[in-house]
Amino acid sequence: MKITQLVFVSILITTASMSAPSALAEECQVSACVDVYTQDGKIIIEGRKGGTTAVTPPPTAKAIPKKVVPKKVAPPVKKKVAPPKPTVTKKAVPQKSTPTPQPPVAQTASLNDRLIKALPTAGIAYQPEYEPLVDVPVFMWTDLPTSFMTQVKIVGEIVDVALRPSFTWSFGDGTFLSTTDVGRPFPDGKIKHTYSNPGTYLITLISTWNGTYTHNAQTRAITGTVKTTSIVTITVVNSPTRFKN
Repeated sequence: MKITQLVFVSILITTASMSAPSALAEECQVSACVDVYTQDGKIIIEGRKGGTTAVTPPPTAKAIPKKVVPKKVAPPVKKKVAPPKPTVTKKAVPQKSTPTPQPPVAQTASLNDRLIKALPTAGIAYQPEYEPLVDVPVFMWTDLPTSFMTQVKIVGEIVDVALRPSFTWSFGDGTFLSTTDVGRPFPDGKIKHTYSNPGTYLITLISTWNGTYTHNAQTRAITGTVKTTSIVTITVVNSPTRFKN
């Protein structure tokens, strides 16, 4: 039997708290800090790394004046008495400055980065695909993967993110089903529903993602969840009846 996946509508639901993203610890000044959380229906990976480096400032120059040496005065002559010549002071020429070493000054340099990851959305399919009958089981499934794993590099650090979905089915007639199974077609499918009355029903699938991230061999839970909603309609009809004599 040919199975056709129907067109679906995906709606992102914001599940992150409205508070600011988790603050990164003060120790990020020495080693890298990484945080993973949800915001606006997406996974946010945030990294920060900072440290101190010694920078030597340029030396300060000091001018050292040169000593002034007075010019010698000629002794007087006995025969002719001449007035003594005035003392001439040589103009001081400043000597080239000698650099004075200065202690190094600590400066802070930091790295900040933020990555955003979108999760896959779900499509819904069911069987029989054309006008299922009343009182006949309808098998349903989704094409979502059973896990979402990604590895990212942020501020020079490797972060592994792993998420898994869980599902809540609403069959449109007031009945619900919660499961971690993605479902399958007949005859192996475990997600099935029987309608007792004919009509058009709205099937809604809510997929909830949560998981963990690993950094420096430490695994932590991701703050918040991501939910996506997929919708498809189904028309159920009465089975035809024939009377024979």
